[in-house]
Amino acid sequence: MSRKNLLLSVGVAIIISMSWFAYHKITDDTYKGMSIIPEQHEDIPLYKGLKPTRSQYVIKGNRWEDIYGFYMNKLPSLGWKIEYVQSGLDDNDVENDWSGFSSRWRKEGFDGELWISSNYNQFDEETEVIFDKTPIYQSTSWIEELPNSICIYETLHQEDCVVIDDKTNLKGIKTLINKAIDWNDEKLPNREKSSVIEFGNLDIKVYYGNDKEIYFQSQKGTKIMKPEPEFFELTNLSQ
Repeated sequence: MSRKNLLLSVGVAIIISMSWFAYHKITDDTYKGMSIIPEQHEDIPLYKGLKPTRSQYVIKGNRWEDIYGFYMNKLPSLGWKIEYVQSGLDDNDVENDWSGFSSRWRKEGFDGELWISSNYNQFDEETEVIFDKTPIYQSTSWIEELPNSICIYETLHQEDCVVIDDKTNLKGIKTLINKAIDWNDEKLPNREKSSVIEFGNLDIKVYYGNDKEIYFQSQKGTKIMKPEPEFFELTNLSQ
């Protein structure tokens, strides 16, 4: 082989290698924040037009209702069973302008739960869809009926409490506590702060602080939850 042909072959090999590296780099970055990639699963179809962007998929326009209908119809035919679903279509509260849905699915042979959620981003005028694979956790509902108000004591021994009677806030706090994961360990980790929420006839102790997991404890057991900023906003408790 002549020197010219050798240099040409080496150059082509370098270009191919660089292209391969660039392709995989782009692919890695595109799906970097995803726990599951629908394109890699035959039984998780991707709604036509959705484009991956690191942690979520997007499509131009307000398409969340079409996407909701697509997965509600398609996934059961592929063996998936719905565990939970909530959407803006089910919300009759005129003050709530939420445009989207959240759903959890299970399937025999699938290790965990498949979460699919979507919402319309009015600022960017596009619909965002998140696919997530999570372990199966147990969440026991502690609160069934919504009281007219709840009382929050910032410390365990405080005599005066902060009354919350805003319906939206009450619903939010109830949902967060009910969705918190059951914690079966006998020993409760130390936390910097402790408060009490009187939720109807149920007294719930709250242990939290320093951006660590929140623990709820009542006569019904113990629960654990990530330090959701929403919880502190709704309860007016400070981290």
